[in-house]
Amino acid sequence: MRKRVLLGVTGGIAAYKAPTIAGALKRAGVDVSVVMTDAATKFITPLTMETTSGNRVITDMFSRDFPYEVEHISLAKASDLVLVAPATANFIGKVARGIADDMLSTTIMACKGIKVFAPAMNTGMITDPAYEENVEILKKRGAYFIESDSGALACGDVGKGRLPEPQAIVDYVLDLLKVEPDYLGKKVLVTAGATVETIDGVRYISNFSSGKMGIAIADEAFQRGADVTLVCGRVTAPVPSYLKRVDVTSSADMYDAVVSRALENDVIIKAAAPADYTPKAVAKNKIKSDTLTLELVKTKDIAQAVGEIKGDRLLVIFSAETESLLDNALGKLKKKNADLVVANDVTEEGAGFNVDTNIVTLIDREGNLEKFDKMPKAKVANVILDKVKEIWSRK
Repeated sequence: MRKRVLLGVTGGIAAYKAPTIAGALKRAGVDVSVVMTDAATKFITPLTMETTSGNRVITDMFSRDFPYEVEHISLAKASDLVLVAPATANFIGKVARGIADDMLSTTIMACKGIKVFAPAMNTGMITDPAYEENVEILKKRGAYFIESDSGALACGDVGKGRLPEPQAIVDYVLDLLKVEPDYLGKKVLVTAGATVETIDGVRYISNFSSGKMGIAIADEAFQRGADVTLVCGRVTAPVPSYLKRVDVTSSADMYDAVVSRALENDVIIKAAAPADYTPKAVAKNKIKSDTLTLELVKTKDIAQAVGEIKGDRLLVIFSAETESLLDNALGKLKKKNADLVVANDVTEEGAGFNVDTNIVTLIDREGNLEKFDKMPKAKVANVILDKVKEIWSRK
C-alpha cells in the first residue's frame, strides 16, 4: 500500500525548503498532504506546495471549500507519518504543551502515527532551556527529531539551527516508513546508560553515557514488533513510556537484572556502559579528609557471563574505544562469546557520548566487517537489528 505523509510547514525562513521536501517524497512514491500554518504562508504560497505535492493544501481550520468531513481527524487517520519541516520553537512548544489552536496543531494531536520534527531556528533559541525541555517532553511521547545542522543562519549568526538539506530529511522519513514488524514473536533485552558505583553517602563513580544508543535500539526493536525489556542504568536521554523498563543503579544490579533474564530472551544487546571498577568499601557518611585514596575492585563482566550461558541466543556487545578500535573489538567479541560487536571510536566527532549520532563498525563472529558513516542513532539501531536478522538467517 502506498505510504501517506502529512507535511506540516510552519513559519520560518527555512520554509523555502518545504517544496523540495514535498517533491522528493512524491517522487519516492509517497502520497503527500500538506498543512501550512498562517505564518508559513508569509514565506511561501500554498500554490507552490500544491504544485510540488500534487494535493490540495490546507491552511484554514474553518474553510468550507471542500467536501464535508472533520478535516483534521481524517488527515490524522489517513497519515502513516507526520513530518513538520521546518518546525519552529513556537510550534514545538505548542505541541509539547497540548495547545491545539490551528489546523496543524489539532491534526498532530489527533494523529496516533509516527511524528517527526525537523527544527530550524536561531542558535540562541535552539539552546534555550525552555525549548530543550519541550523537545524532551515530545521525545518521551515517542516523537522523532532530525538534528539541526550548523552553519551560517539567515539572521547572520553562525551556529546550530539550520534546517538539514531536504534530501537528508526525506531519507530519514523514508527510512522510518520502511519499518516492518519483522521482530514479532521475538523477545529482546537491551541495556542502556551508565552505572553508579557508590563511594560514600554523597559521592559516586560513573561515566559519560547518556543511554541514547541503548534507548534507540530498544525503541526501534519495539517499533519492529519485539517484546522489549530495557534494563536502564543512569540515563539522561528520555525513555519512551511504552517501553518495559527495569531500573538499576550499580554494575552489580545490572549484572543481576541481565543474567536473571537472559535465558527468557532471544536477543541480548549490551549497549550500556557499566563501570569496570567499583570501590572495595563504601563509607556510610560523607568522607571528610584533605586527601582521598580509593581502592577499586573489578566488577563482574555482564557480557561475558551472558556469553557463557546464552546457548542459541544472540548476544550483541558494544566496544567503545579511544585507540586500536578493531583489535580491541575483535578481542572482546571472542572473549565474551558474542555474535556481533558494535565498535565505535568515541574520540571521533559525532560518535562520542551524549550526541544524537554515531559512527560504527559491525563485526560478526565469522569476521565479516561493515563500516558505516555517521548517522542518527535511530538509524544505527536499525542497522544493528538488520544485522541480527541476517545472523539469524545463517543459523
